[in-house]
Amino acid sequence: MDQINWGIIGCGDVTEVKSGPAFNKIPHSRLVAVMRRDADKVADYAKRHNVPAWYTDADALINDPNVNAVYVATPPDSHADYAIRAMRAGKPVYVEKPMALNAAECDAMNRVSQETGVPLFTAFYRRSLPYFLKVKELIDQRVIGDIRYVSMQLNWLPPSAASDNVKPGWRVSPEISGGGYFHDLAAHQFDFLEFALGRITKASGIARNQAGLYAADDIVVATFDFESGVLGTGSWCFTASNAQRLEQTQLIGSQGNITFSFFENFLIKVETASGTDEYTVAFPEHVQQPLIEQIVSDLRGEGKSPSTGKTGARTSQILDWITNGETGF
Repeated sequence: MDQINWGIIGCGDVTEVKSGPAFNKIPHSRLVAVMRRDADKVADYAKRHNVPAWYTDADALINDPNVNAVYVATPPDSHADYAIRAMRAGKPVYVEKPMALNAAECDAMNRVSQETGVPLFTAFYRRSLPYFLKVKELIDQRVIGDIRYVSMQLNWLPPSAASDNVKPGWRVSPEISGGGYFHDLAAHQFDFLEFALGRITKASGIARNQAGLYAADDIVVATFDFESGVLGTGSWCFTASNAQRLEQTQLIGSQGNITFSFFENFLIKVETASGTDEYTVAFPEHVQQPLIEQIVSDLRGEGKSPSTGKTGARTSQILDWITNGETGF
């Protein structure tokens, strides 16, 4: 492929700044069509972002001859359906995370990609962000020696109804999102950990709903085991008090530790016997742009995307192991 002409299915909040504008800021890439079921909203999006075509029907966008690649940015319950339709039409797909409702749907998407030969990519953009590449560089340089274990902790307040614009919101409706806020956030965390530390071979956990604010789990605790021998633990509580608010990940090594954040700050702290070093690495304006650049390069035969359908499916499998009480293999 030479020129990548993108069509977006589902132009909601994530496409306003994080991803949508990036398609027109990358050489050999252009956003040519958008689709949303609400005609007024999709027309408004197209006007504001200077997109030449808009649709209220997904098949109309997929079959638009000017579109040769599709970005699926809907909630997870329709990811597999739209992605498979687009791939069967011969159009490469970039799909939001989590990749689908569960690992079984991810496997179905990957089978179609393999059968058709049409590429499939997943929006785990932290694999391309400078902040997280710095964390990986520190790991690869062994600045804290051999990694022994990973500790993740997230304590957040109960979300207000405004956070999803509707109550209780699709992110905490398991039939739409696949789970709760754990699925939405921990997907990013486990994907990056596999990118930085290698394959997770076992994972198990306990998921509960303690506060009864919505149908999904609101607390999860987990343990996980990397193929390399590194071990990990994590806890995610979405009904903590403001005084208990915390979001940090620590990598404990044989010669020190690295502390960083997935969602709340741009600081990386390295503590060793020689002292403490701190690195501040800001996110770009459009956080998905570095990954989209790599996907465009991949489609043009000039490089390889670090985030694919196969890597995205790995993360969904880990989430399933943890929330279904399984252990992995």
